[in-house]
Amino acid sequence: MRSLGINWFIEGRIDFELKKYVLLDYLQEINRHFDRSKLYPNLTDLIYHYNNLVSFRDNKNTLQQAFPQRLTQVEIMAVKLTYQKIVEDDNLLKEIEQIIAYALKQMDPAIKTGKEIYDFVERHLNIETVGVIPLLPYHGYFTLRNGTEKSNYVYEYNITIFEGKDDKYRGINTRFVDLYERGIINTPEAIKSDLIYRYKHLPNPAVYHVESDICFPLEQTLLPVAKKCLVKFISQVA
Repeated sequence: MRSLGINWFIEGRIDFELKKYVLLDYLQEINRHFDRSKLYPNLTDLIYHYNNLVSFRDNKNTLQQAFPQRLTQVEIMAVKLTYQKIVEDDNLLKEIEQIIAYALKQMDPAIKTGKEIYDFVERHLNIETVGVIPLLPYHGYFTLRNGTEKSNYVYEYNITIFEGKDDKYRGINTRFVDLYERGIINTPEAIKSDLIYRYKHLPNPAVYHVESDICFPLEQTLLPVAKKCLVKFISQVA
């Protein structure tokens, strides 16, 4: 995927027409993926850059807060030095403000498109528990059926809880386990029994069956959306 640098809008030659070209080239690539219903990592990357621009615009005097997630200390200092040059040149600052305003306007419809695709995929997902779910359902397996494909993908999952600035968040780690051919024999219940027999480290696992009635790109769309929906489902049930 064609990507933007973290501080693409202030690095190198700061010229509106140049940055416009760089941005539109990036967005063309993003939309090309969206046209094929490929959401990730494109949507995550797009939202990250959008939020960075908003942070820069709203926190001009606090560059370290504007880029808290990916920059190293050395990179932060480099951005601060760049910013120092910018604030001393009013015309340069106006050029950057123009770039940011234009970029946010252009990114907004692409983000909306990505979210619409996400919502569409989510509406076509169904999640069911398989058998009795243990009291702590944060570690187990889920089977994933992708539309009319002939296989069920099986993943081991582990949901983790971590503290954010203002709230607690849940993340999910997954590991591909196996592929089961669809059929009368390989029901979700039969797959659960086989997993318990084969893998002794989870003697009483939580197991969920996630199914989409439409085929989507597995790695770029269905699996990431399924993981997010599964976290939401388990959190509500728990």
